Amino acid sequence: MSVSSALPPLHRLVAFEAAARLGSFTAAAQELGSTQSAVSQHIKHLEADLGSTLFHRMHRGVVLTRTGSRVYQWTEEGLKTLSTGYREAKKPGRHESITLSTDYALGTYWLLPRLRNFRQRHPDLDVRLVTAQHSVSPDEGDVDIGLAFGDGHRMHEPTQLLFPEAVVPVCSPGLLAQYPDMGHWKDLPLLELEDEEGNHWFDWPDLFAALGLQEASKEPELIFNNYTLLLQAALSGQGVAIGWSPFVEPLLETGALVALTDTAMRSNQGYQIVFPSNRELEPIVLEFIDWLIEEGRQTREERALQSN
Repeated sequence: MSVSSALPPLHRLVAFEAAARLGSFTAAAQELGSTQSAVSQHIKHLEADLGSTLFHRMHRGVVLTRTGSRVYQWTEEGLKTLSTGYREAKKPGRHESITLSTDYALGTYWLLPRLRNFRQRHPDLDVRLVTAQHSVSPDEGDVDIGLAFGDGHRMHEPTQLLFPEAVVPVCSPGLLAQYPDMGHWKDLPLLELEDEEGNHWFDWPDLFAALGLQEASKEPELIFNNYTLLLQAALSGQGVAIGWSPFVEPLLETGALVALTDTAMRSNQGYQIVFPSNRELEPIVLEFIDWLIEEGRQTREERALQSN
């Protein structure tokens, strides 16, 4: 049975609400631009449908019965909700919206270059990006979904892999030119990204071990808590950076950076789409998630082609 089949006609509920609020059929009729007899008929139909009296008819007006008081409470709340929703829907310029949390690196180097394609499909869509070095959880902040680095199996919220971690050491061509007699690139100045939240992304000891190299003879000279700044330091020739795919691909293609190994090192971690644990998502958010998944698939395919 549909919801509407259990309800009386809306105009009868409107007449009842006005009569109960004003305490008079006559006053209700005046407010509604109707007649006293029409309001009275609406009330009689409701009483017949409910099998209960809604008003005590007094000499100078009407007073709600106990049943009438309960029905009035529900009717008033329902009509207010309808009125508010309808006014909101009529507001000019009302748009669908998505609030997404991500870190600076993914937002800058992967999401923003692609986001234009999705927004062209939805020109009236409002997209709010909440960026921080560490993504805000949909269960903790005012966001629909998050994009976060880590192991999806260890995260508290439901996740889906966007793309796995793959890294390669990179530096500027100018830095290599400054050290023509350097025996190995690992002895060049190293740039390091702090892991304050224990995300366990690749650091230099991990990378050297994966490459079968002994650790560098000196510690990293510049340490950052922001990957965008770290890459800028690498671009300006200040050291060797761990280049995360797909962030550094455009810089490698233009020659702004050069890869120092032929093969990328991989881990079991990566960027995850993070969903709220106990909240339904709007259709536009679900469509956005489908788009993200497709973009992530294309990123993985492009990476596979580059490694062949």
